[in-house]
Amino acid sequence: MSIPYGPILVVEDIPHIRQMLEVALKFKGYPVVAVANGQEALEQVASEHPALIITDILMPKLDGFALVQQLRTDPRTRDIPIIFLSATYVTPDDKAFALSLGAARFLEKPVDTEDFLLTVAEVLTDGSLEVSPPLGMGEFYKGYRARLESKLRHKNTQIARTERLLETLPGEQQPAFHALLQEARASCEEIQRELENIYRLLEQHNSL
Repeated sequence: MSIPYGPILVVEDIPHIRQMLEVALKFKGYPVVAVANGQEALEQVASEHPALIITDILMPKLDGFALVQQLRTDPRTRDIPIIFLSATYVTPDDKAFALSLGAARFLEKPVDTEDFLLTVAEVLTDGSLEVSPPLGMGEFYKGYRARLESKLRHKNTQIARTERLLETLPGEQQPAFHALLQEARASCEEIQRELENIYRLLEQHNSL
């Protein structure tokens, strides 16, 4: 299967998921380049124009929302079709914001491989795919801030529930929930860092 306009670019920070997506696509004959975050994706796009970008949202350095906004505001990359994947941003408001950025599709993790490959094929062969105008930066920052604040509240609630549960569990059941707690705390810290960055950027934008 050939793609006339370059490879599929996979952007995913979790190694085993990145590898799974890459293997599934290559098995179907697609040329694939895989990177670990949005910053690496921008560098790759600058050197080789992809036919499609498949990106996670919650990632270090530059996450999926910020990556897509940068791509959509640059005339050279504005028309690259994009598929979002996420296990964290899955509420209707999250999906609506993701699609408002100009993404062609939104898929939830864990990824169903058959559905994933069908979606990729549909996006690549849909010559009538219309790309909406990019969001203004002020609108993007406000929408992104709302998504991060909502996600931070959810993660903090999740952490509190897990901490309460650990107090009641027998010792042999605790390790698995300790691992969940550590994962939730790490995710919370990452969201908090990104939120503080967005507060700063929104303040700078409003002062212009």
